[in-house]
Amino acid sequence: MNTAAQQLFLRESGATVPLICGPMYPCSNPELVAAVSTAGGIGVVQPISLTYVHGHEYRAGLRLIRQLAGGRPFGFNALVEKSSRVYEQRMIRWVDVALEEGVRFFITSLGNPRWVVDKVHAVGGVVYHDVINRRWADKARDEGVNGLIAVNNRAGGHLGNADPRALLEMLAPLGLPIVGAGGVGNAADFATMLGHGYSAVQCGTRFIATSECKSGAAYKAAVVAAAESDIVSTQRLTGVAVAVINTPYIERLGTEINWFWRWMFTGRKTKHWARTYFGLLGLRRLKRDQLRTGSGHGEYWQAGRSVATIDAVQPAGEIVRDFDAAWRTAP
Repeated sequence: MNTAAQQLFLRESGATVPLICGPMYPCSNPELVAAVSTAGGIGVVQPISLTYVHGHEYRAGLRLIRQLAGGRPFGFNALVEKSSRVYEQRMIRWVDVALEEGVRFFITSLGNPRWVVDKVHAVGGVVYHDVINRRWADKARDEGVNGLIAVNNRAGGHLGNADPRALLEMLAPLGLPIVGAGGVGNAADFATMLGHGYSAVQCGTRFIATSECKSGAAYKAAVVAAAESDIVSTQRLTGVAVAVINTPYIERLGTEINWFWRWMFTGRKTKHWARTYFGLLGLRRLKRDQLRTGSGHGEYWQAGRSVATIDAVQPAGEIVRDFDAAWRTAP
């Protein structure tokens, strides 16, 4: 299996395998990003994870990834929501530095990607945008993105509402490369998703259970041990639906936000304040619950339904090579 759509993605991303290690907060450490790129996929930097969680000075962190990846390409995730002027200016600076450091593959999320598109296209790069439905895909296409990351209802973290096939059917008429995101935990899943007609696949949960990922052993063990029925969706972490492993902490926290916050998220202006509040709350939880080490009580672990086919912690490169073999031998 090697379609024209997959070949286009490979040319645009610089990868040799149509596989993205999706940006993850807090799991995207430099060693993981670099390991995926080195093996032929494309790892993607999540800048808050790089700086706040893993403690790297931003430009130095990008250079470390480049060194570890042996010059292989990697990507950058720009969250383009306008939650605050300070955040917006910081993200603009991060994008500028990434471009200065040679990054040419960008994934945008949670807002209008136009300013990123303009900057990236000016130097010959490409921008793919996260979407969960046709409405947001139409907007992203109109802003000039090169492709779409189609986040389905099996994804970990923030997830969509549609299943992988329905989402692809919804987005295919736009004529853009479409990356399937959610539900892929092993090589067979990978080949199946590409067989549906996707240009590439983005995985997150599968790369948490890797030797290079610096999230704690407890988190990795939870991913390996979890069944699909252990994945639940809660609004209480960020204000919108997030897929997590159901733990006693999640059971105590609950899954629904109250009427006030639902109202805040529906307003054009108030939703920015709501996102800021939940973002700051998330940073406090991250520090308190020590997600990097997996220690302490009250952990919350983002994960998708792909846990059903993840049965071991493996090196990231081994996963990429297994996926590559399944893709190349698929009918």
